[in-house]
Amino acid sequence: MTNMDRDSKIQTKTSRLRELLATHTLAIPGAFNALVAMQVERAGYEVVYVSGAAISACRGVPDVGFLTLSDMAAEAGRIARAVSIPTIVDADTGYGGPVDVAEAVKVFEAAGLTGMQIEDQAMAKKCGHLSGKQLVRGDEMAAKIEAAARAKTDRDFMIVARTDARGVEGLEAAIHRAATYVEAGADALFPEALESAEEFRTFANEIRKRGVTVPLIANMTEFGKTPLLSVAESFERRGVRKTGVSSGALSGNDLANGFASCR
Repeated sequence: MTNMDRDSKIQTKTSRLRELLATHTLAIPGAFNALVAMQVERAGYEVVYVSGAAISACRGVPDVGFLTLSDMAAEAGRIARAVSIPTIVDADTGYGGPVDVAEAVKVFEAAGLTGMQIEDQAMAKKCGHLSGKQLVRGDEMAAKIEAAARAKTDRDFMIVARTDARGVEGLEAAIHRAATYVEAGADALFPEALESAEEFRTFANEIRKRGVTVPLIANMTEFGKTPLLSVAESFERRGVRKTGVSSGALSGNDLANGFASCR
């Protein structure tokens, strides 16, 4: 495959991701290896997500930022190459400051990913549904997002900005941070660990009042603070365009059955 062919393939996947997020609400299962990603695609899902928590668990380490850029790029690249659907990768805090975030964008683009999520936690970060998290300042996170947006060579590669402010500073702070991140260049917003359907409604409404129209993301996991809500009925009405579904507790044949039940 020539460089031109590879770039065309990446462009097609990134364009497809934007098209999907613009048209309807998606359930996007997490995958921790290429085999699981293939099962996600076989089950009929249109996008797959590479979870840092799941990759950490597979390596026997806690989800506190131990994974390096090279660790995630290698595993996420294998996953992206194994499926024909778009693949979004969890880049934790971006592996450092703005320069490091820019490098991560370039590495993940080259590996075939279609989007990258970064969060506003301070190192050492924690799983978003745990207590005791610490955040960087909003302007520090905005600088990372600006660097990520400038580093893109594919304009359709998506920068997903996650804020963990709900559990640290409150819902209003999460809304304010999210709006700031979109101004900095984020293509989608991920308010982590909202605690009720009403909070999703409030977040979506307040963001729209500020003129923000990017896709919103919800994360549902088997042990999290966010209630397990139905994709079509609960999230579609609240303006959420992507819901992440964890596969960390499933294995073997349970994966296929679990993915089928998540619709």
